[in-house]
Amino acid sequence: MKKMFLFVIILIIFSFTSGCNQNEDISRINLSNKIDDQQLQQSAANHTADAPIRIAVGGMITPKEGFAYYRKLLDYIGEKSGRKVEFVDREDYAEINDLVKKGEVDVAFVCGGPYVDGHKEFGMELLTAPVAYGDMVYYSYIIVSKESPVNSLEELRGKSFAFTDPLSNTGKLVPTYMLAKINFTPESFFKRYDYTHGHDKSIKAVATGIVDGAAVDSLIWEYANRTNPEFTSKTKIIIKSPPYGIPPVVVRHGLDSELKERLRHIFQNTHNDAKGKEILKGMMVDKFVPITDSAYDSIREMKQWVDMQKESSS
Repeated sequence: MKKMFLFVIILIIFSFTSGCNQNEDISRINLSNKIDDQQLQQSAANHTADAPIRIAVGGMITPKEGFAYYRKLLDYIGEKSGRKVEFVDREDYAEINDLVKKGEVDVAFVCGGPYVDGHKEFGMELLTAPVAYGDMVYYSYIIVSKESPVNSLEELRGKSFAFTDPLSNTGKLVPTYMLAKINFTPESFFKRYDYTHGHDKSIKAVATGIVDGAAVDSLIWEYANRTNPEFTSKTKIIIKSPPYGIPPVVVRHGLDSELKERLRHIFQNTHNDAKGKEILKGMMVDKFVPITDSAYDSIREMKQWVDMQKESSS
């Protein structure tokens, strides 16, 4: 009951902040109802060489303030490729992975955890990855209120906590791994927890006292702290995890090789012209570069370890 109450409160607070404006230059497919799902399925079934490129950007991948730049990037890709771009959004990684698996989207911005799952399950492929803040790694930040006396993971025992998404690396897997290392699960450690489906929403939940702590993506915390620190300024980072391979851009298995190479070229040359560079600056991305599957081995190993612990305790 307490868990459901927390979830309802989070929904009420964030229902007015999660929307985004229509961009006239990008066809946006809102997948919140059946007809739009049918539209995607029909588009996938009738995909031709000049069909729109369908690109998914999850609401959890960027704070609200940065979402407009992703839309501009998709518009830029459309211009450079000479193809219409359909913008697909979902609020959780499982749905996005499912769309990639079914071939209903061509390209997706995902987290390292969903990439590892998708690569294993149905051959999700890496396209490219960003360099952000001069590096190709990111971290899980465990945060609490700036006024909180809590300064360690152990001190969060018996308190409320916000995860981001069940498949999120920084927002779920890493803190679950941390707890498993001290022989706890989220269920046995926290008084209550829930999923906000947005790192910025988790930050706000901590800053406004809805929860005592949260696990968030360092890239999003740093972005928000630089562009709009209203809520990050009310939080403090008590744990910074080891580095993990940065969230990549992926493509569906079987995507036309010529289109895949064209998209890779566009992404990796975006920083070479003024318009592209300005878009990347707004995203706080230096550039896009090649990346290999081995960059995600540490996430893969962490997943395997957590799964083994679950099996041994069941």
